[in-house]
Amino acid sequence: MDVLIAGGGPTGLMLAYELALAGVDVTVLERLETRIEQTKGGALQARTAEVLDLRGLLGPIQARELPREAVGGHFAGLPVPLDASPWHTRHPYPISVPQWIVEEELEYVAVARGAVVRRGVEVSAVSQDSEGVTVTAGSDVLRARYLVACDGAHSTVRKLLDVPFPGRAGTFRAVLTDVRLSSVSDEVPTTLGHFSTMTKQAGEYWGMLVPVGNGKYRFTFGRAGVTTADETEAALTALYGEETRLAEVLNSSEFGDATRQLESYRYGRILFAGDAAHIHPPFGGQGLNLGVQDAFNLGWKLAAAVRGTADLLDTYQTERHPMAARVLRHTAAQRVFALPRPSEDVIELREIFTDLMRLPDANRYLAGMMSGLDAPDRIPDFELVTGDGPVWLSTLLHSGRGLLLDFGDRTWPDGWADRVDVLRVKPDGEHEALLIRPDGLLCWSGGADVADALTQWFGVRAG
Repeated sequence: MDVLIAGGGPTGLMLAYELALAGVDVTVLERLETRIEQTKGGALQARTAEVLDLRGLLGPIQARELPREAVGGHFAGLPVPLDASPWHTRHPYPISVPQWIVEEELEYVAVARGAVVRRGVEVSAVSQDSEGVTVTAGSDVLRARYLVACDGAHSTVRKLLDVPFPGRAGTFRAVLTDVRLSSVSDEVPTTLGHFSTMTKQAGEYWGMLVPVGNGKYRFTFGRAGVTTADETEAALTALYGEETRLAEVLNSSEFGDATRQLESYRYGRILFAGDAAHIHPPFGGQGLNLGVQDAFNLGWKLAAAVRGTADLLDTYQTERHPMAARVLRHTAAQRVFALPRPSEDVIELREIFTDLMRLPDANRYLAGMMSGLDAPDRIPDFELVTGDGPVWLSTLLHSGRGLLLDFGDRTWPDGWADRVDVLRVKPDGEHEALLIRPDGLLCWSGGADVADALTQWFGVRAG
């Protein structure tokens, strides 16, 4: 076997799809027998939508989107929507879709490409040598060339390897639960709007109730001290009035705001991605998005390592570790603004920062950071004109191969046709040529010899 993946969440399944697309033999090991249909990880940020679009995977997911106002994201729940349109994206608003739907759709396409997903098997032992990794999962002992731990914040693989997970402990615990209500007050929202309009505080409780379709609501709540799932009805009543009555709790889980990150995402032939590599406060809905983007960065590089065409695995660390570190920093900053009972000084700071967010440049900066659209070397999706007519750039990367766009009629070096597509397009008066990685990032636009860039990112030429 080429690759084993521990964990069948969005990160693990995105990675499985990428590897299967590249023809890699991949198996996902998931400890849960069945998927829990809990409405967590409830939004895809703009960059994640672009990533999925680059593989033609967004459409089926977006078709199951929850009703939502056309409004931008938020920073720390402050009452100024973030405007992503200056970043030239086709997806300027967060897409409200439960995590389990993302998982379901990604698993379907990964399996269709040849990936294997095994459920109800938990990793219990891991060892590695110079040739590969040995994994005990359930009653089986499996052997693969690489193992990727995508098994969440409490990663079993990380614990088995005794890998340090430095950072700081959380300051609160809260509850995320899906519920049905037997009656509602006028305070209960009927559609999903901007985060700042959805949050409430009453007495010792803070929380947010969101309609998610089929008569269900996602209820997130906490209070000063230790919050328990048994408090659901008391929290509902406190926040939404006596007329709001609980009919049924469908599922429930707890979360906190601990901040931790691995120093290295690679230990020999074992790599880490998603929450197994980094955890942070939940402000802004960053977790699922960060993990999917980890997988998208790693997938084609790991496939190249399996095929022996290029050695790019160290660039996974250099590119993705700083991105997560940045999320840890800005979610820590948001924690200050989002305190349920801020001090007078924090209240004044919130007012000043809210005013700053209304300035176009400041809003653009925050929108790019929170959406992931400010990713280094990102190319916005734009329309090209080929011999067959107009086409969006994103559709040209569905294959998971590199792409060399020729805006003229040049002669290009041979030797990479098995890894890179070359396409002549109509001149646009701006570009001469663009070399684009499988993950949609620009890696050459003229100047230096293109053969050097092809060799750096796609390995030595064939023949």
